[in-house]
Amino acid sequence: MSNGPAGVDQKLPTDRASGQKFPDVLEVLGVATRLGLTSFGGPVAHIGYFREEYVARRKWLDEATYVDLVALCQFLPGPASSQVGIAIGITRAGLLGGVAAWLGFTLPSAIALVAFAYGLRVLEVADAGWLHGLKVAAVAVVALAVWGMARALAPDSGRATIALLSAIGALVWSTGAAQVVIIAAAALAGLRFLPGTAAAPTTRAPVPVGRRLGVFMLVLFFGLLLALPIARQLVGAQALAVFDSFFRAGSLVFGGGHVVLPLLQAEVVAPGWVTGEQFVAGYGAAQAVPGPLFTFAAYLGAVMGPRPNGVAGAALALMAIFLPSFLLVVGALPFWSAIRGRSGFQQALRGINAAVVGLLLAALYHPVWTSAIRSPADVGLALAAFGLLAFWKAPAWLVVVFAAGGGTLVSLVAR
Repeated sequence: MSNGPAGVDQKLPTDRASGQKFPDVLEVLGVATRLGLTSFGGPVAHIGYFREEYVARRKWLDEATYVDLVALCQFLPGPASSQVGIAIGITRAGLLGGVAAWLGFTLPSAIALVAFAYGLRVLEVADAGWLHGLKVAAVAVVALAVWGMARALAPDSGRATIALLSAIGALVWSTGAAQVVIIAAAALAGLRFLPGTAAAPTTRAPVPVGRRLGVFMLVLFFGLLLALPIARQLVGAQALAVFDSFFRAGSLVFGGGHVVLPLLQAEVVAPGWVTGEQFVAGYGAAQAVPGPLFTFAAYLGAVMGPRPNGVAGAALALMAIFLPSFLLVVGALPFWSAIRGRSGFQQALRGINAAVVGLLLAALYHPVWTSAIRSPADVGLALAAFGLLAFWKAPAWLVVVFAAGGGTLVSLVAR
C-alpha cells in the first residue's frame, strides 16, 4: 500500500489496511488489560512481558519489527514501555488500537493508586509506620535504578562525566526549567564529544500511519508544548496549570519510569500542590502495583491541593502526562527508519541517556532520601530492601510489602 508522495510505502495485510477493525480493537484492549494487571517489575520487565505476549505467543509482529519499535520508543521522551504498547496496538488495529493498548495497560494501576490516595485521606494515616516504610522502599527502588542505569548508560569516562555534571546541576538548580537545560546541554555534549555509529537498517514497521498524519501529530505536540505555558499565564486556571505541568513532564522525560520523579517533584511539590511526604508515599505505593510507573500521575492528581481533586484531578493528570507519548509515537513512526541510522542522533541520544542517570541520582538524594531516611533504623531497612531487589531478585511489589512491614516494626520499637 502506498500513501502517495507524502506517505510511506507499506505492505499491510488486507484486514489491517483500514486500521480500525472494531474486533481487533477489543482484542488489543483485552490483551493489554491482562498485561496491565500482571506486568510487575518496571519498564525493562514490561518490554520482556510484551515480547513474550505479542511476539512469541500471539505473533502479532516479528522479532525484527519489535526490536525496531523498542528502539524508537527508547529514543523518544516519555514512558518507553507504554509507548511500545501503543505502537503495537497501532500496528494491530490502527489508531484506536493504540488507544485501547494504552487504556488496558494503564487503567489497572491508575485505579489502584487513586484508591490509595482516597485511603490516605479517609484513614488519616500520614504518620503510620507502614506508610513511612513505603517511603523507605522508594529509596531502595530508585537506588537500584540509578545503579543499573549507570552501568548501562554511563559506562565510560565521557558519559560518567556528563552524568555527574547533570546530577550536580540538578541539585544546585532544582526547577522544572533546569531539567530541560540539562537534557539539552547533554545532547550537545554527546554530539560534540561522544563517538557515534550508525544503526543497522531494519525492515520498516508495517503500520497504517502516513507521513502527513505524522507531521500533524508532531506539530500538535510542539504546539501544545509551547502554547500551554503561555495560556497558563494568561488564563490562570488551576486545571490548565495542572494540564501544562503534567504535559511538560511527559514531554521532557528521557528514559521513562523512575526518571519522571525529579520533573514531577519540581512541578507539584515546589508550588505546594502536593507535600513532600505525600509525594514520596505515593511513589512508594506505585512500586507495589503493576503497569507503567507514570500512573503515579493519577495519584498526584487525586491528592493535589489546595483542595483534593479526586477522580477528576486524577483523570486530568493521567491524560496530560500520557498525551505526549501518543502524539510522539504516531508522529515518529513514519520517519523512524530514516532518522535512526544517522550517527548524530546516536551521539545525542548517548548524551541524553547519561544525563538521565545524573538526574535520577539527584532525585535519589532529594526528595527520596531526604523525605524517607530519619534514623539509622531507616538506613538499615533501606539496605535490606535494596539487597532483596539487587541480589535476591525479589519482585518490587514484595519488597514494598516487606518495607511496609519493616516501617511498622520500626515505628513500634521507637515508641
